[in-house]
Amino acid sequence: MHISDGILPAPLWLGGYGITALITSYSLRLLRRASVAEQCPWWERDPRHIATQRCRDQLPKAALLTAVFFVASSIHLPFPPASLHLVLNGLMGLMLGALAYPAIVVGLFFQAVAFGHGGLTTLGINAAIMGIPALLAGGIFRAGRRVMGAGVSAFLAGAVGVGLAVLLFYGVVMAAVVDAGSGILSTEAGRLALGSLVVAHIPLMVVEGLFASWVVLFLQRVQPALLGDYGKR
Repeated sequence: MHISDGILPAPLWLGGYGITALITSYSLRLLRRASVAEQCPWWERDPRHIATQRCRDQLPKAALLTAVFFVASSIHLPFPPASLHLVLNGLMGLMLGALAYPAIVVGLFFQAVAFGHGGLTTLGINAAIMGIPALLAGGIFRAGRRVMGAGVSAFLAGAVGVGLAVLLFYGVVMAAVVDAGSGILSTEAGRLALGSLVVAHIPLMVVEGLFASWVVLFLQRVQPALLGDYGKR
């Protein structure tokens, strides 16, 4: 699900960098506001900084999950007609909230440099493809955990994170095909291969949903503090 250099036209990958810059700057602004809040006496602190302080407290967890996200790309699972790797963007979204996006950016950068997965020109669009679903997955988990329970909502978050990322990937690649007007993906065989790749991710959605559910339920039992407010029953 990584788009390599040279596939997308300049307007698409530049737009991806623009989207990534906006979302990442917002996430980092939360950290900066939390740092400023720490320097004030508690009675002078703006209540709006409470959420940002929690965001800043997640930095060690964000670093750990970024490493897990980085390593996950090397774990390939055979789902004919393709060999797929774990994404874990839904898990990152439900555990990190807004910090999931910059964490994914860092992980994708090192994947491109170390493994050749993706590229540097497409770093922004790849981050948007995986990061936006991660943020939505976090919202699904927060909204559903009190109604459906932590396990079910975590499963949905993990599955939706991958599913939306696949749909965005398909949409971006098809937009590139329309823009180019030629190439292997503009042929019927190429489109069939791309469609098969999308369908092959359906079992991966189930796998990642189950994994996210297991992680959340396990952490609720042994270390609910790692889930922050999400760990409260």
